[in-house]
Amino acid sequence: MRRWEADPSASFSRRLGKSAAELDKTGGRTGCPDIWELDNGDIAVIGRDLTESYAPRLPDGVTIAPDERLVVIPHVMIVAAKEDIPDA
Repeated sequence: MRRWEADPSASFSRRLGKSAAELDKTGGRTGCPDIWELDNGDIAVIGRDLTESYAPRLPDGVTIAPDERLVVIPHVMIVAAKEDIPDA
């Protein structure tokens, strides 16, 4: 049994940081990276799926389960979200 499971019934609560449009990191409505806090406190990240690209070269101790994906977002997005993420 896993120690944590994602709750698929959780709803989007608030964006962390700024939208991709505000950060000039989007080409339109067909896909935009984003970071959201869910109503249960978990975080949803929308980014480019690079699981297959990174899987062969993961650092020691890092694994990706069959039902997980490695996503990449622009650096500026996590920096913009920093003020919305509590220290504890």
